[in-house]
Amino acid sequence: MMINLSENIRAQRRAHSLTQQQLADALGVTVGAVYKWEAGLSAPDLSILVELADLFDTSVDVLLGYRVKSNKQADTVARLKAYLQNRDTQGLAEAEKALLRYPNSFEIVHQSAMLYYLFGLMTGEQPRLRRAIELMERSMLLLGQNTDPKISEISVTYDMAGAYMELGEAEKALELLKGSNPRGINDDVIGQYLAGYCDRPEEAEEYLSTALVSAAAMLIRTVMGYVNVYFKRGGILPPAPRSWSWRPGSSRG
Repeated sequence: MMINLSENIRAQRRAHSLTQQQLADALGVTVGAVYKWEAGLSAPDLSILVELADLFDTSVDVLLGYRVKSNKQADTVARLKAYLQNRDTQGLAEAEKALLRYPNSFEIVHQSAMLYYLFGLMTGEQPRLRRAIELMERSMLLLGQNTDPKISEISVTYDMAGAYMELGEAEKALELLKGSNPRGINDDVIGQYLAGYCDRPEEAEEYLSTALVSAAAMLIRTVMGYVNVYFKRGGILPPAPRSWSWRPGSSRG
């Protein structure tokens, strides 16, 4: 805020073709005071700020560089998504404010959960992961509002299990994954957790075997799909797929 104020005072003074001395005389202050304002070494009192705004024919908000942001739900969701995309930790504070305004909005609660999950994974901070789980559980109660086909009870459960795994609570993660595993969609992860974290190789093999069969079938379908695309395009190869990048919620539909 101080940086914007100092820059704005200097810009407004120059726009009105005033020297620092002339501005000081107009306000009844010393030229040294004006110099400090513009250098960011000090800030004018509120009464002086009002006089400056009046002199420059502007508002105190503009002089301070303050911009009023929209707190409409759609705009808030868009900001939370941007914070997630940019991996900006300031999004956590924004998320808490949004949760106070819209405590029963699925989009707000889910996006806030994803922010805490991302930064919990990045830093390993348990309170952030615990907060992510709490918000994921709340979002499950609001799933009826969801309109994003990429988000479902399965995807939320999957992310919640990931948070528990990061906390070292493998059994809790397994309980969630096994309880939300239609058509064996989580078999690969369950098998990995059982073998790698729970020292239960026999049980892991059962899940990994079915996962391997499913993966092979998926690969065959994918290859056949590309073959069909190739011939439908008259023998022209399709463009290479974009490189895949991980983000919270991207692994399960």
